[in-house]
Amino acid sequence: MNTMMTEWPKFSPETLGRLFDAVDVDDIIDAHTCLPDPIVLAVPEDAIRRCYALCLQFWDDGVSREELLHLVEKLMRNEGLSADERLQYKHSRARYKHLRFAQRLYSRNHRSSYLFDLTTRVLGHMQDGFRGGKRGTIVRQGWKLRVLLSKPVWNFVRRGMVETRLDSEAGVIAFQKAEMSRLKKAVNRTIFAGDQFHAVRKIVSMQVSYYDTLRSLAPNEHAYCMSRFLAAINGLMGSRHDEMVAESLSGRRSYNTPAPLAKETRSRLETLVARYPL
Repeated sequence: MNTMMTEWPKFSPETLGRLFDAVDVDDIIDAHTCLPDPIVLAVPEDAIRRCYALCLQFWDDGVSREELLHLVEKLMRNEGLSADERLQYKHSRARYKHLRFAQRLYSRNHRSSYLFDLTTRVLGHMQDGFRGGKRGTIVRQGWKLRVLLSKPVWNFVRRGMVETRLDSEAGVIAFQKAEMSRLKKAVNRTIFAGDQFHAVRKIVSMQVSYYDTLRSLAPNEHAYCMSRFLAAINGLMGSRHDEMVAESLSGRRSYNTPAPLAKETRSRLETLVARYPL
């Protein structure tokens, strides 16, 4: 697939709103949603193109460089963010994460560009810092974000996102299967250090983002069920990860202290990998 920057379709506010609503609940636990039977992996190349285009527009229309940099500057001046500003920061980071997942899912090399990935990670470290009241973390990450959100870097990064080349249907399916094989192997562990736990959650989160996007393009019961089942796992693991980060920042427990998965988390992961068509 050889998509040029002028060829990306544009989507209505209603479609973007559906994606926003889906992303906003992608860690909400729905105990009653079951996996579809069977899990279907087929995804036409036009759907791949539309998925990436929607994720690109979701980020491009929804993140203001100036407003995000303003929040960073406030934090660096040791001024607290209001509840609305914290929510704005959270939503901006969510749009970064969603587009980063899209690059990994749909691009030919299945990797996010270095600077976009770095910005997404630094935004996360900054969020951990102001949530935990860690002044040193806020200042260190703030200096990085001043550079990453500067206009020349922003324009360079945006151009790279727009010029992304996409993989074929066979390539996307092969990547999905490889990721789920990694997940299946990981679930065989009895205990997980912090990095191992986070690696598992990233695979789940990327799958949530994939089905969130698919179900936002048009009504899709299969994608909806996959999205909600995966979101429950993502929510369980996200809550535990927040606890791990807080424990690490407070010095109560090292982030990489090995621990078993919670029973419900393991059960849902085992169901997923058992049913996934590898």
